[in-house]
Amino acid sequence: MTPVALVTGASRGIGRDIAQRLAKEGMEVLGTSTSEAGAQGITDHLAGHGRGYVLDVSDEGSIGNFFDAIKESHDAPLVLVNNAGITRDNLALRMKDDEWQDVIQTNLSSVYRVTKQCLRGMTKARWGRIINLSSVVSRMGNGGQSNYAATKAGIEGYSRSLATELGSRGITVNCIAPGFIETDMTRELGEDQAEVLLARVPVGRLGNPQEVAALVAFLAGEEAGYITGETIHINGGMYMI
Repeated sequence: MTPVALVTGASRGIGRDIAQRLAKEGMEVLGTSTSEAGAQGITDHLAGHGRGYVLDVSDEGSIGNFFDAIKESHDAPLVLVNNAGITRDNLALRMKDDEWQDVIQTNLSSVYRVTKQCLRGMTKARWGRIINLSSVVSRMGNGGQSNYAATKAGIEGYSRSLATELGSRGITVNCIAPGFIETDMTRELGEDQAEVLLARVPVGRLGNPQEVAALVAFLAGEEAGYITGETIHINGGMYMI
């Protein structure tokens, strides 16, 4: 049986590379995007190894409708990658309630809701892999990102508790905390900004999404069955525990 993997926020950046890598590993991948165009792009990139769906992870009703829809044509996901996330940066003194709530709902509450929908299938199979994308900001902090940092720290605490609950059922729960990864956003930085960024990274370069995807693929496999409740940092030495 081909295992089903669900990757949220799979239309671009790290999420797209994760979806493609899991497909390469032989999984049927369901990738989500907030738009029809994004969902179609996922389907195109997966090239017969899965498909894209529209999902607003910040909306409880959208999550319920999505899981109702996939039951009709797919087995229950046994690999879940909670990757979807947003930023609404502002200094704490100036932050508006909606900037706080939007980030909490999209980055943190969605992880709880999407994960809960997957747990019954994983528990029945007595096997599952839950991989949650955190950030180096969860440990280091970053000015203007108190909302974002709070969600990522919350994800890590949630994951450790969930790992304790689910370990006896053959389900592992881990986080990956990337540092500066080459994405559309970092490619738009000016030369001076890029130099400042790289000065904080001992290996002297940005990470690439494929490196994060490779780590996800490992954690999603059988060989990672004794790793759970962990946050694995992938940041070029920018932050060392």
